[in-house]
Amino acid sequence: MNQSKISLELKIDLLHKEISKEVLSSNELCDEFRLKYLSRKGKVAELFDELRTVSAEEKPKFGKTLNELRNYANNFLEDSLKNFSSQKEKQKIDLSLPGRELHQGSIHLITQTMEEIQNIFISMGFDIELGPEIEDDYHNFEALNFPPDHPARDMQDTFFLENDILLRTHTTSVQIRIMETKRAPIRAIMPGRVFRNEAISVRSYCLFHQVDGVYIDKNVSFSELKGTLISFAKSFYGNNIKYKFRPSFFPFTEPSLEMDITCFLCKGSGCRVCKNSGWLEILGAGMVHPNIYKKVGYNADEFSGFAFGMGVERIAMLRHGISDIRILYENDLRMLKQF
Repeated sequence: MNQSKISLELKIDLLHKEISKEVLSSNELCDEFRLKYLSRKGKVAELFDELRTVSAEEKPKFGKTLNELRNYANNFLEDSLKNFSSQKEKQKIDLSLPGRELHQGSIHLITQTMEEIQNIFISMGFDIELGPEIEDDYHNFEALNFPPDHPARDMQDTFFLENDILLRTHTTSVQIRIMETKRAPIRAIMPGRVFRNEAISVRSYCLFHQVDGVYIDKNVSFSELKGTLISFAKSFYGNNIKYKFRPSFFPFTEPSLEMDITCFLCKGSGCRVCKNSGWLEILGAGMVHPNIYKKVGYNADEFSGFAFGMGVERIAMLRHGISDIRILYENDLRMLKQF
């Protein structure tokens, strides 16, 4: 028996005894054990390197013995971790402690408001349609009758990504996509996020939510538009509200209007929220412009319809007396827990 064989046998035996005497009572000691014995530069790996000094006939025998040593070290470490973990868990459990409080989340105020609006229009026979938030200039502006020099096409007002690709400024663009792919009758609302390049303040934010709607069919009248809006306002704000319509302008509707209701905070007597007017604007609407029909291939002499749109944040703020839109996006639990 040569000297290298005796030396390796002794080293294996001594290392086995050394490992068996280790006491692993913490995660830190387990990590030290792993580095000391089982890492690439550990003591077990060093003995594997010494196999080069053993004759070819003896290598299988010593290789098997070293593998058994490595497995022993691995099992020793795993058993120590299990024992340590179980003892630690037993020490942590205190049956005298009170139970943990279950914290229940809630639906965000914006989502609540959107869902309530959607449910009202679904009950009136409207479908829900969604569209892309990254839109092209054609669907967002051109097809909606915005002239080429309209200020909304300026980068100061709109987030342009590249060339004619932008973050949509209104969900009205979904109306064009619906009319391009479906034929009348169409009755749908289009909820979603929109983006405007505006200075962030108490009343404006760089993103917000809208619910737009459209109804296209034969012989749709302005009276049907008013009836739809009145029905929505009474369902959402209560039957006792008063309302009025004012002439307005939107590129994609003609004639156009805005709808006001009595301030539900001061009941029309005047307050800070309604700027002492007693009235609150809640939405804009109008009859679909004839140019829109041309863009999507509809016969304007055969079909007519109306469209409307409202800002969800504005409605939520007015309804609950919130004076700063930024509060809706700060995730402040003091505010969120109120709704």
